[in-house]
Amino acid sequence: MTREEAEKSDQGLPLEERITGALVGAAVGDALGGPVEGYSPEQIVERHGGRVHGVVGPWNGDAWRTARPIAPYHKGDGHVTDDTLMTHALIRVYATVRDHLDAYAVADHLVPDLMTNPRWIPELEAEVLPLQRIFLAEKWLVARLHYGHVDPREAGTGNIVNCGAAMYMAPVGLVNAAHPAAAYAEALDVAGAHQSSYGREAAGVFAAAVAAACAPGATADSVVAACLASAKDGTREAIEKVCEVASRHTDFESALGPLREAVTPYDTVGPDYRSPSLGARRPSRLHAVEELPVALGMLVVAGGDFHHAVLGAVNYGRDCDSIATMAGAVAGALGSPVPEGWAKTVAEASRLDLWEPAATLTAVTREIFVRDVQRRRAHERAFADLGGAGCSD
Repeated sequence: MTREEAEKSDQGLPLEERITGALVGAAVGDALGGPVEGYSPEQIVERHGGRVHGVVGPWNGDAWRTARPIAPYHKGDGHVTDDTLMTHALIRVYATVRDHLDAYAVADHLVPDLMTNPRWIPELEAEVLPLQRIFLAEKWLVARLHYGHVDPREAGTGNIVNCGAAMYMAPVGLVNAAHPAAAYAEALDVAGAHQSSYGREAAGVFAAAVAAACAPGATADSVVAACLASAKDGTREAIEKVCEVASRHTDFESALGPLREAVTPYDTVGPDYRSPSLGARRPSRLHAVEELPVALGMLVVAGGDFHHAVLGAVNYGRDCDSIATMAGAVAGALGSPVPEGWAKTVAEASRLDLWEPAATLTAVTREIFVRDVQRRRAHERAFADLGGAGCSD
């Protein structure tokens, strides 16, 4: 073994491989979860004759366009959903700004991109504006920022509180690789344009999870610990309770019911995902989005293994494309391999290059780190000049 190989072995996977694993892993999780989103584990078993173990077709078969007119999307057959579309859109903002982002970057760059640049949308099987695919909670960005001219830092107030901002925050965690506190702070700023309350909090904590997963020697348990160090209120409690239950399981099959039971007191949607309760998705300091705690719980059950964590997330049902997106991103950042067959199928079916955004974000992340070091050293010099450093010597 060469010295270079030995150093790599000691340090684990390099940055570019962790970023690639996280982003490709998130897209694969998204595509696998899409066709069973909104259903219960029991309904999934009945529909598919057992648990889902890979890419499957649309829930309603060839009637996917008309079975649910409010969502005429081809979910399944390896198609990514809006989780991946928004993640890639945020990466394009980083590629433009080439520095840390804030709520104003969302207003100045993300919103115009959604409104003006047609792209191939796998679920619509057409090249259209991303705005025509994203959910109402994401259309809120356009309504508030472009048409309403609301202060970007406050634009998320009034939106339904869900995981809409959290689902695409993996790039923030990757730009702040191995620095979860910085990822949390940046994601809270970015997400302020989109979400409030525990929806915004979930965005910050998910970014922290991805950043923590990039640290050399990271494990599922160390990622959860980093999340608990940042998380507040109901989000923190939900993660703690769900992961405590998850630690008693090593197989997702036995964990499906217990994880749902553990997150239920914090979830406002209620037992029927497609018919939310009257108090659903309203601001609260006591509640949490369901998706993030369950994704972390599945990561714990799987011991960080991508295959096991993502399949657990998919078969959990409910908002499982977002749960699997989050689980896939964190497991991929930890270095657990994304099955090549799944990645190839999703890339070809979605007509997307899943690897190019990772290469772009890796280059931008390196640039930002150099700039961060320069800024930090300038601050150190200024602080020393103030007599703040070495005063006791």
